[in-house]
Amino acid sequence: MDSFLPHRLLPGAHLQTIFGQLLRSRLRWSVPTEDAIVEARHGVRLLLRCSWHPRGGERPTLLLVHGLEGCDRSVYMVATGRRAHQLGWHVIRMNLRGCGDGLEVCPRLYNAGQTEDLMAVVEWLAHRVKRFAIGSFSLGAGLSLLTLARERSRLPDQMVALAAVCPPLDMSACADALERRANFLYALRFVRSLKRSYRSRQRLSPERYQKGRERGVTTLRHFDDVITAFYEGYRDAEDYYRSVSAGPGLVAIDRPTLVLASRDDPFIPRESIEKWRKSPSVELEVTSAGGHVGFVGAASSPGSFWAAERMLVFLDAHLSANQR
Repeated sequence: MDSFLPHRLLPGAHLQTIFGQLLRSRLRWSVPTEDAIVEARHGVRLLLRCSWHPRGGERPTLLLVHGLEGCDRSVYMVATGRRAHQLGWHVIRMNLRGCGDGLEVCPRLYNAGQTEDLMAVVEWLAHRVKRFAIGSFSLGAGLSLLTLARERSRLPDQMVALAAVCPPLDMSACADALERRANFLYALRFVRSLKRSYRSRQRLSPERYQKGRERGVTTLRHFDDVITAFYEGYRDAEDYYRSVSAGPGLVAIDRPTLVLASRDDPFIPRESIEKWRKSPSVELEVTSAGGHVGFVGAASSPGSFWAAERMLVFLDAHLSANQR
């Protein structure tokens, strides 16, 4: 039996995806927060938004990682973080390099393969809390899975479990799916945002990024060809996608991991999720509905975000077991 039942008025993939965003668009972070800067390799500086629970240091900690063109204010981050804080968690919302207010801290391009950035945050957190878990979304979910696979020998004991919601396990297949006619509006939104973000980085770091290089870009794959691959040392977009896709690494993960996906995700094809070999530590849950990070249904989380409920149940179970 399917564990997720979509809202009766939002039965389709596009309705789930779009209204998931709209229903949560007014959510704001209202919990006291302090900023922290984590120094990563090669001069990279990462902005964290830390909300420590008043019950004290013995509480579990949740590190949240956003998706493509997201930030700590992304509605799925806020919905999940608010629910976690209500349940007694410390909540750390990570900005990938140059995202959100982190742009002023470090105007550098981010991509799905920068495992050294996430490891810097993991190691920073391991020196401050006794146990924590990672909750991640979309591109950030792919990055988190890749980190657990590639950096497993470096992971501290304090990092107990991971939940990855709608990860692009095959980046090339997802880029192709975004080019389908039915996904035109999603693709347009992503490309416009990526080009705008590139221009912001170029203005702040003109010695690093060429002015106007984003002109004429019309698809995500095209952007990754002329921007991501060019600046990040990949031969082309396909080389980048092959190098950073997390699917092949699922077999190497040795921490309890939930991969939560939807069969009707508009731009993460079902077969791109289900085709990989997995280690016994990885639990794959594919619901029949939910769209892309939509999952609008019965839930106590703000914005009726069922995926946040599922994530926290999974992570809490493994943190509790680890504590015994």
